[in-house]
Amino acid sequence: MYKQEGSYLFKQKSTMGRQQQQPHFLVVTFPVQGHLNPGRHLAKSLVRAVAADGGSARITFSTTISAHRRMFPSISSPDEEVQDGEITYLPFSDGNDEGSGSRKLGLQQYMSQFKIHGPRNLTNIICDLAAGGRPVTCVIYTLLFQWVAEVARRLGITSVQYWIQPATVLAICYRLLIHGYQDLIAVHSKDQSFTVTIDGLPPLQIRDLPTFFTITDPEDKLFYFLMAYRGTLEAMESGEIGAGPKQKVLVNTFDELEPAALASMEEHLDLITIGPAMPLEIEENSTAATRDMFREDESGYMKWLNEQMEKSVVYVSFGSNLVLKKEQMDEVWRGLTESGRPYLWVVRKDSRVDWSDEGELRDEEKKGIIVEWCSQLRVLSHSAVGCFVTHGGWNSTLESLACGVPAVAVPQWADQTTNAWMLDREWGTGLRAEVRQDGVVEAEELRRLVEIVMGEGERGAEIRRKAEIWKERARKAIDEGGSSDRNLKAFVRGLAVND
Repeated sequence: MYKQEGSYLFKQKSTMGRQQQQPHFLVVTFPVQGHLNPGRHLAKSLVRAVAADGGSARITFSTTISAHRRMFPSISSPDEEVQDGEITYLPFSDGNDEGSGSRKLGLQQYMSQFKIHGPRNLTNIICDLAAGGRPVTCVIYTLLFQWVAEVARRLGITSVQYWIQPATVLAICYRLLIHGYQDLIAVHSKDQSFTVTIDGLPPLQIRDLPTFFTITDPEDKLFYFLMAYRGTLEAMESGEIGAGPKQKVLVNTFDELEPAALASMEEHLDLITIGPAMPLEIEENSTAATRDMFREDESGYMKWLNEQMEKSVVYVSFGSNLVLKKEQMDEVWRGLTESGRPYLWVVRKDSRVDWSDEGELRDEEKKGIIVEWCSQLRVLSHSAVGCFVTHGGWNSTLESLACGVPAVAVPQWADQTTNAWMLDREWGTGLRAEVRQDGVVEAEELRRLVEIVMGEGERGAEIRRKAEIWKERARKAIDEGGSSDRNLKAFVRGLAVND
């Protein structure tokens, strides 16, 4: 039953008077791996930030029932509350508890259904927590969840947006969507080399912008994201989803990584850099700690890595959402085999639908292995890995930086194109692959770039040198006393003062 504002939450708050509440953060994420990972790492960081001042915090992590069930496959009930170390996992229903809603219904219909069921069910969870003596004091939510802020505001709870893409993408979206550059992009959308000048940022070609900016057809699935981002940014601009003169936004980046983008947004938003969102110690990233929606392959890939020479292995993964067409898979396959280097390639089960014969994935020369899923941080931190062929998702990009592994980026959609531009042109820690007009990267291009990154030439040596520099900078940011560590602690203290 939908609980209104006169619920237990407000009765409990009124009886507490001036008594100090234990901070209780509710972290709400969209039910995909790319949102779950930074959400969970932030949850753990919040525990440490509060503990640094001698306090303790409750952390509740909430995503949809379908994702929760995949994270905890042994639970007896799909909506069962799970206590996993310092974090409580408590799911809510999006109206599609069996999962795969966006594939079955189509993205726009699924999101429309989500907006009907999500607010009601998340409200019930918040009110039930209060009734049980666990009132939520701050709600933190990832992208595509503007309605979460509306729920929090209605219940009188502080809410904060967690931007899990780069600050550069936030700056691009803000300028293009809020300040009227979008029509200019649409006019020149067919010219990928057309250069756009955005205040505070280096010149960018259309090919470097998030892909949804060139979409004008409302029926295109990317058009939904364009409208969702616009709605989120307009709410930030108007102050609808936060208190104070400038909206606070937690950002999964660090000060040294994107100084221009962060500076360009100073007068508009209060961006709080807290990244990279990952464990301080990679060993902490055990199978139990990751709680992925995919089951880790048990084929012994870590044992295989232990048998390889230092920095000799090409690690290949295109993330948790992309399903590459067979032609692209074939090209990647040929590029890897023709490189002559050992490789570890993640090919999810749902990515193999176009492969008529599993034998097509067999390596007769035993140069590499193919797994369905793996612990990416454990792989990237292994001394045998010398190159990461990636789709360029932001989580993967940050992880490659923090582990000091040079990358070959093969961007497909959304922010991946911008991430690839930064990796290649801004930081110099990798190379962006050139693709055909249909978006396919050919085997020879992949082989060529892998050889540059891992070979003995001057360019590869410089890329590897810069990768080591950024590894140290990324680790320093989240270490005790680093910029992101200080920022998160200040954010937590600020909430306590304002309560």
